[in-house]
Amino acid sequence: MNDLKKISQAFLTKYGVDSSCINSAAVIEDFLDEMRTGLNGKDSSLPMLPAYIGIDKPLPSDKPVIVLDAGGTNLRACLVTFSNQGEISIEHLSKREMPGTQKTLSEAQFYDVFCDFLEPLIQLSDNIGFCFSYPVEITPEKDGKLLHWTKEIKVPDVVGKYIGQGLSNSLTEKGHSNKKIVILNDTVATLLAGMAKGKLHQYDAYIGFILGTGTNTAYLENNNNIGKIELTEGVQAINVESGGFKKSPGSILDKQFDASTNNPSQHIFEKMISGCYLGAIISTVIKTAANDQLFSLSANQFLDKINLFETIDISRFIENPYHPESPFNSKDFNDVDLSLLYFIINGYLKRAAKLTAINIASAMIKSGTGKSPLHPICINIDGSTYHKIDGFSQLTKTYLAEIIDSYGIYYRIIQVDNSPIIGAAIAGLIG
Repeated sequence: MNDLKKISQAFLTKYGVDSSCINSAAVIEDFLDEMRTGLNGKDSSLPMLPAYIGIDKPLPSDKPVIVLDAGGTNLRACLVTFSNQGEISIEHLSKREMPGTQKTLSEAQFYDVFCDFLEPLIQLSDNIGFCFSYPVEITPEKDGKLLHWTKEIKVPDVVGKYIGQGLSNSLTEKGHSNKKIVILNDTVATLLAGMAKGKLHQYDAYIGFILGTGTNTAYLENNNNIGKIELTEGVQAINVESGGFKKSPGSILDKQFDASTNNPSQHIFEKMISGCYLGAIISTVIKTAANDQLFSLSANQFLDKINLFETIDISRFIENPYHPESPFNSKDFNDVDLSLLYFIINGYLKRAAKLTAINIASAMIKSGTGKSPLHPICINIDGSTYHKIDGFSQLTKTYLAEIIDSYGIYYRIIQVDNSPIIGAAIAGLIG
């Protein structure tokens, strides 16, 4: 078994996708440099988008707010109310597929989906908190201009336009005017949900991190460090758009996979770790191993015929190599093949976990906070890839502890259920 482990590590190292190929300190320095550059409005793979959310405003109680949550896979809508006691009521929750995932839509078709979806709720509140999980440049008026699509969404007519204004115009055409719409990113919403959960802990700062279909980070930055805005006092949430980081140590297999996607050269970092791409990039790694004749003849032939595996396939296999729904549950694979597959897949997941830890650590370091164990940084982590792939969260925590140890930063990781919904509700009420 140790021999198989050595074979898998030698293979991963040969192609530059082993965790040992990553110099954490060097990548963090590149990450921080891109963050500083983006904050000053200069050319950077990290746009560092201010959220313009007043984080110190009081939260109104017993006032309903409509929440629209446009995620990487699903579109959700509901009505949220916060009580005086801090209890959160989520009612009339509905879900459907995110428009534009299966076929190309026009701008009018896109907003028609949203308006129809909101119809059962639209009379229940004049406030709408719209969690939009794509790169948008937020204005001081809390609208957001779509910079570009990620996660393979196909609605090209909306790029470069203001999402809140587009939705408002469509709602007005359907007889629903005077709705106050606040646009925010899902990582900013995750940060806000962490703040709501952590009121009693006296945390020094907050970070929102998501690793699901896509990946992104939000943290609190001093306004006097944001050179591209005029504010100089206070702090605000920054949407890092960390999935776009371009200075991560890519390999020949990363470049090969990137060229096969709908948006080559964009969101390079996201393609290394997020659920939308993880199954496909690991497929590239596995098929390369088959081309190198690492498996038995029957397994090599099986893998040669397969196109791409889904992330759920990888997750099932890591949890149980004999899972009945696993694509590797085939007579073409013997136990040696399965063991080698496990070591290769787990080895790639270690690299993804190390990159995830580097991402989180960079936000912690840039915040300049968490210097006291009494007032640590609260990190609210959301997303199915992080929480549901067996062992991934623990791998990330192990790498994060190793990386951050020398910085003297204290932190606590939490998970808040329905973070995007809760954070969007907060923004809809105080934004």
